Amino acid sequence: MCHVGPAATPHRADRGGARDEREDEGGGEGRSDNFSARARSNAGTRAGECRTRREIGARFEQHALVYLQRQRLVLVARNVHCRGGELDLVMRDRDGTLVFVEVRARARRGYGGAAASVGWHKRQRLLLAARDYLAARAQAHEAVPGACRFDLVTFEGGRLTWLRDAFRADDE
Repeated sequence: MCHVGPAATPHRADRGGARDEREDEGGGEGRSDNFSARARSNAGTRAGECRTRREIGARFEQHALVYLQRQRLVLVARNVHCRGGELDLVMRDRDGTLVFVEVRARARRGYGGAAASVGWHKRQRLLLAARDYLAARAQAHEAVPGACRFDLVTFEGGRLTWLRDAFRADDE
């Protein structure tokens, strides 16, 4: 059985699509980049702030969601917890393809970087979670899902990279 996280909050467009840092941080100056440099690691937090890995991960997932929505993908679900693991984002592409998105962030490129952190075991957990999600969805809606793919959105050293079709179920 899959459990879906809280619904996504709509993104407000301010100043041509850039978000005001005050919305995310509670103060500070506006920014025009696609994510806050301070969110790259917990080393840059303000005095008295305690950022957990979950909070940092949620921020990166939100930035990935906004980016993918700008690329005209539609959010289906987020933070779906299944028997195999968690699916960060489930989206639908313009052609109807169901897209399972894994979001990874690394402050540095050491040890291969964010993309390399999705190894064989992580891919297997994502595949199991996606199969469980599809089975639950097919049972609830009595519909056979169409085409699916696995994308990866990485954040490394202040840069977002979207890897479409990053891996397949039949990859070894």
